[in-house]
Amino acid sequence: MRAVVQRVTESSVSVDGKVIGAIGRGLLALLGVAVEDDESDAAQMAEKIAGLRCFEDDDGKINLSVEEIGGGVLAISQFTLLADCRKGRRPSLNAAARPEQAIPLYESVVAHLRNRNLRVETGEFGAHMDVHLINDGPVTLLLDTKKVF
Repeated sequence: MRAVVQRVTESSVSVDGKVIGAIGRGLLALLGVAVEDDESDAAQMAEKIAGLRCFEDDDGKINLSVEEIGGGVLAISQFTLLADCRKGRRPSLNAAARPEQAIPLYESVVAHLRNRNLRVETGEFGAHMDVHLINDGPVTLLLDTKKVF
């Protein structure tokens, strides 16, 4: 499972011009589910997102998590995070899970985050979404449950 996580002062997602999810200070998490992912990846990803120390403390050090600041998470499904662009000009999406596998795992990440008492808003799986954000910092982090960076 892959994620691009951005620290935001606010973020929202719209479908057909209607806002369906919005947060203030917190994290925008773009989530991609791979064909080899399972429930353990969903639990690991949620734990990592919730516990990432990417917010400043009173001394200005990046030392606090979204949980510790009482922030929200906007979780958006994004299968293109699994695209392989190494060959040719058209990204290969063979590594991305099909909806019947991806939806339950995406929803599991959301459930795990909510079980940690985080306010979590979501997009609409499979819909064309307009995502708006004000990136704070900017701070943008890449997470992958299978790769070691």
